[in-house]
Amino acid sequence: MKIFDPHIHMTSRTTDDYENMYAAGVRALVEPAFWLGQPRTNVGSFTDYFDGLIGWERFRASQFGIRHHCTIALNPKEANDPRCTEVLDVLPRYLAKDGVVAVGEVGYDSMTDAEEKAFTQQLELAIEHDLPVLVHTPHRDKLAGTRRTLDVVRESGIDPARVVVDHLNEVTVGLVAESGCWMGFSIYPDTKMDEHRMVAILKEYGTDRMLVNSAADWGRSDPLKTYRTGNAMLEAGFSESEVDKVLWDNPVAFYGQSEKLMLDPLPGAAPTAETFEGNSVLRGARK
Repeated sequence: MKIFDPHIHMTSRTTDDYENMYAAGVRALVEPAFWLGQPRTNVGSFTDYFDGLIGWERFRASQFGIRHHCTIALNPKEANDPRCTEVLDVLPRYLAKDGVVAVGEVGYDSMTDAEEKAFTQQLELAIEHDLPVLVHTPHRDKLAGTRRTLDVVRESGIDPARVVVDHLNEVTVGLVAESGCWMGFSIYPDTKMDEHRMVAILKEYGTDRMLVNSAADWGRSDPLKTYRTGNAMLEAGFSESEVDKVLWDNPVAFYGQSEKLMLDPLPGAAPTAETFEGNSVLRGARK
């Protein structure tokens, strides 16, 4: 099983996770920009974080045989904080960087006017920079939030085929399927969606425009949920080619629209003496 995880927050994970992901077949991933876990207090906090996504984290993943890409944005949760919104002026220089394959995560958290303003501005940036968009749907009042999300996407004029609406469930998937946008599902141990519910959705809606991710953020999560979903698909009677489509071909097709994917194979999960700005993942006397 060859896996491209299209949405996973590796900044919050350990090197053991990278090793286990490689062993399970993960060869590429996309890490969306998201919140810090506590309030950011200035734009510099964002720029250091963005630099880490396009620099150190890409290097760290490569040392474990995995191609790392990212998306860049002001996330919905922090769009409500005036100390954070100035980062919108900084985004264009990051969206032009190698390995930045989409604008995201954008969208709604609490459905505020400030969130909608930032969402609209960043859809415009995606159009200007010819990038696809990763959209976050709110955890509360998800149906209304998804409806409003699709309205804003439609009003922006962006091609829906360049938009993935994420964190979907049984209640919201139908709306997004009808919209022409891609459908994203975050698979968790005990919230949002699990692999067995995901299999039922795939049976009903098919495998076209479907992206399955493990998210793996600050809370309880599992970076192998893509792998576990693939196994659940096989157990439910899906073919290996259908599993490959959901776990590899679909992410490549969606993010490939950026023309910035890097998918040539890496040597493997064996850290080397290479460094990034003088830093290595090796410790002690190892060379």
